[in-house]
Amino acid sequence: MQERILADGGSGLGVSALCLGTMYFGTTVAEEQAFAVLDRFVEAGGTFIDTANTYSFWVPGGTGVESEELLGRWLASRGVRDRVVLATKVGALPDPPGAAWPEHAEGLSRAVVRAQAAASMRRLGTDHLDVYYAHIEDRRTLLHDTVATFASLVTDGLVRVTGCSNHAAWRVAQARQIARAEGLPEFTCVQQRHTYLRPRPGAEFGANPHISDEILDYARTEPDLTVLGYSVLLSGAYTRADRPLPEQYDHDDSRRRLAVLADVAAELGATPNQVVLAWLLGGDPPVPPVLPVLGVSSVSQLDECLGALDLVLDDDLRHRLDNAA
Repeated sequence: MQERILADGGSGLGVSALCLGTMYFGTTVAEEQAFAVLDRFVEAGGTFIDTANTYSFWVPGGTGVESEELLGRWLASRGVRDRVVLATKVGALPDPPGAAWPEHAEGLSRAVVRAQAAASMRRLGTDHLDVYYAHIEDRRTLLHDTVATFASLVTDGLVRVTGCSNHAAWRVAQARQIARAEGLPEFTCVQQRHTYLRPRPGAEFGANPHISDEILDYARTEPDLTVLGYSVLLSGAYTRADRPLPEQYDHDDSRRRLAVLADVAAELGATPNQVVLAWLLGGDPPVPPVLPVLGVSSVSQLDECLGALDLVLDDDLRHRLDNAA
């Protein structure tokens, strides 16, 4: 599989061009099925695996530990820890359990971040995290303190790369400026909701916003910042009649873009999902490439996504996709 480099303050951390998201592994995706997807991903050359200490607390009976614990069992049974890059997150777990979310998210204080990093490592069965994200914003904690706490995990050898998810562009830039001013390791990954369709003006996503033009513009000027996208395939809405578009994307602009997407997919003999992934992966200035986090629940879904790696969008096709009207 193609590889991307995540800046880590040293020589860089190599990861596969597709990241496997494991949000529902251990809850709605049963262990046997999840293990099969993980095995196929590694067999195909995938190395980058994404989880969080919250996955999936909102599922009936879920507490948030299920995905990390399942990954820990898979890693132990397969003996592949040294072959994969593990990413997890902190800051969004309801505190106390069952409290209203996101009003009562655990936040990003030093005590929470350090304690939850240790808990995540214990569940995953590892002595370090490759990528550690601030999962959602916490404006109750000084940004300087959050930056310093994440940096301390790097200097202590517990984390290789830090990042943030679901943050405003100005918060990402300010956090990195704070780190630079104090000679601390910076956030070098930003993970946001992103896909080919654009949300309707004024659409609300709560604590999990769609990526902004400001973040993409900022990333274009910051070569050491990797942009990752989640919910890239809209839970199957691009290809499945039983999965309607999320209401935030249900407007005329989406219908125009879906028509062009269907035409391009037909010309290439590909699926719309594959074209969306190829569009994200192959971004050109002024739009930076985006590393997709795949939300799949079966080997067949994963294999479809893997097909995007062989898809080439020439300048004409990309222009048509970018300028659908």
